[in-house]
Amino acid sequence: MTTLRDIMSTNVATVSLLDNAYEVAQKMKELNVGAVPVTDGQNVIGMITDRDLVLRGYAEKKSGSSAIEGLMTKDLVVGTPDMSVDEAARLMAEKQIRRLPVVENGNLVGIVAIGDLAVRNELADEAGEALSQISKPSQTSM
Repeated sequence: MTTLRDIMSTNVATVSLLDNAYEVAQKMKELNVGAVPVTDGQNVIGMITDRDLVLRGYAEKKSGSSAIEGLMTKDLVVGTPDMSVDEAARLMAEKQIRRLPVVENGNLVGIVAIGDLAVRNELADEAGEALSQISKPSQTSM
């Protein structure tokens, strides 16, 4: 059985509540990533994405010096290193998330993205299923 420990990225860049929206955006640009976990020490307390910066920040006319606490997602869905890839894919599909922080004993130890599932041939079915569920339009009308 393949677990998240087998496929997760362990070199994860993080930000803290001391960082502002501009600093987070700069870090995302520098690292070419669209999401960064927010930590307090090693404890994951949130996740901030490029979408959060746009929708909760700039679209609401907040400045680049805005604190990220009001922009980040606080209700995190996390995985554990021993979680099976199948279970993680189902969780990501159900919660419609593309990135899953991996936590052990309350500490961030890695992150798994939908792409991590897709790049492994034996996991392509799980990735495809998760992505199809994540990409479904929400039930609200526009």
